[in-house]
Amino acid sequence: MQLTRRTFLAGSAGWATGLWAVGGLRAGEEPLPPVRAITRGSKFHWYGYYDKLQFDPGNRYALGMEVGFEHRSPTAADVVAVGMIDLAEGDRWIELGHSAAWCWQQGCMLQWRPGSSDEVLFNDREGDHYVCRLLNVKTRAKRTLPRAIYAVSPDGRWAVATDMRRLADTRPGYGYNGIADPNREVLAPRDSGIWRVDLGTGRQELLISLAEVAAIPFPGRDLGRAKHWVNHLLVNPDGTRFEFLHRFKEPGARSHVTRMCTAAPDGSDVRVIDSNGATSHFIWRDPHHILAWSRQARPGFYVFEDRQGGGVELVGAGMPTADGHCSYLPGNQWVLCDGYPDRQRRQNPYLYHVPGNRVVPLGHFHTPREYAGEWRCDLHPRFSRDGRSVTIDSPHDGGRQIHLIDIRGIVG
Repeated sequence: MQLTRRTFLAGSAGWATGLWAVGGLRAGEEPLPPVRAITRGSKFHWYGYYDKLQFDPGNRYALGMEVGFEHRSPTAADVVAVGMIDLAEGDRWIELGHSAAWCWQQGCMLQWRPGSSDEVLFNDREGDHYVCRLLNVKTRAKRTLPRAIYAVSPDGRWAVATDMRRLADTRPGYGYNGIADPNREVLAPRDSGIWRVDLGTGRQELLISLAEVAAIPFPGRDLGRAKHWVNHLLVNPDGTRFEFLHRFKEPGARSHVTRMCTAAPDGSDVRVIDSNGATSHFIWRDPHHILAWSRQARPGFYVFEDRQGGGVELVGAGMPTADGHCSYLPGNQWVLCDGYPDRQRRQNPYLYHVPGNRVVPLGHFHTPREYAGEWRCDLHPRFSRDGRSVTIDSPHDGGRQIHLIDIRGIVG
């Protein structure tokens, strides 16, 4: 069957049912980029989040995880295999180890260590605490850090972390099951929050406590009665700031409220960048600007300046307004993104060309209805280091597997 894509021009108001609609204008049909599964077999494979380094610097190896079940929450007894796919040798799976600290949405934070061509990081569990393993994929030498990490600095020397026990309680599907949160009944504990971990020495320090975050005023809300946590941390491209989402749930509320904040690497100079309550997925565009989905004048993707009271600008009228997992390809000319299933249960990854204000679809992948809630399979599109390939996690061909999309014909 000949797959096609429609390239749409400026004026997009979002997705239409079953079609890509852009102000009634659409270009001629063109072939969709090639796609192939790079994992297979009786077990299921995925990578997880979109803001980590899945590919090695040479773009030969792509990291992934392997598990033997789907459609339920992981228990403390469930272990995943971590490995890498050799794209130069028939997509050969190379097992690297195992983890007992993982979730469906973000796995075990498996990623290449920035600046290294042979060392990877992933979280694990040892007794009554979560740890991080640093593994040399060539020698198999392994070190253990005393805390599970979340995001790594661009120079690969330090990481920021949050409390995965609390996340498991407050946001199932993002924390790890196996160790109970000792502060479950505490609304804003002083001994939980955001840590900095030195990847060389293992030294860790609590930078910002949940009590300190909760003490930052939020106009119109009484944060003293809410339960607080932190999720989605990411260091900026030059390592001078990091971003985090402060989330809280008020008594009797059906859903949580979010505000986007940044801080210096030592936890000082905390800034509230977006406090409209619904900030979602984000990425650093450069050291001073953040692309994030938010509800401003209208829902959509906006570029926020990283300063208190900084500028906010719609990224482009042609970019779809639906929430998705966004990242910039090298050079910041293209935004890679996806969306949640449409009415036909299709997930539609795309590239948005910022200078040309146009959308280029990358495919339409069906996700069965049993992939929902905590164990849904978001595409979480990720790009290779050279920006010429994209990987997605998708169950469209009989169970979640990792698929590779060749975008050379689009980006050059």
